[in-house]
Amino acid sequence: MIGRPAPNEAAPYYFGYINRVSGEDILTARRVVNIVYVDDKIKDYIVDLVWATRDPKRYRLDLNGYVRYGASPRATIALTMVAKAWAFLNGRGYVTPQDVKTFALDVLRHRVAVSYEAEAENITPENIITKILETLPVP
Repeated sequence: MIGRPAPNEAAPYYFGYINRVSGEDILTARRVVNIVYVDDKIKDYIVDLVWATRDPKRYRLDLNGYVRYGASPRATIALTMVAKAWAFLNGRGYVTPQDVKTFALDVLRHRVAVSYEAEAENITPENIITKILETLPVP
């Protein structure tokens, strides 16, 4: 009878690889991600994206009262960190506006609640965030 690998040994058999990343490797990567450069213009862009979810009129966005509540300040931290991590994974020591835009929907979608009027018109948080991304000037 041929045996099966134990659960802790199964991944290489099922997926054809063995990944070995030490805890020190992870800590080193985190330190490098933390020092990835974010220009002040990109920081301002991130702040504007998040604020536009809370106060669309300030950014001349006509969202017809579709936003019940927008993203909290923690969204700026999350969006900055994911943009830095993405830059790191792409071999860059700096964040681009596209890094921010790439993850804006993923970071903001669950942080924006639409009004009942928006729901009645099938307007989703993704629609709101996309409109913001299309409207705000990119640095």
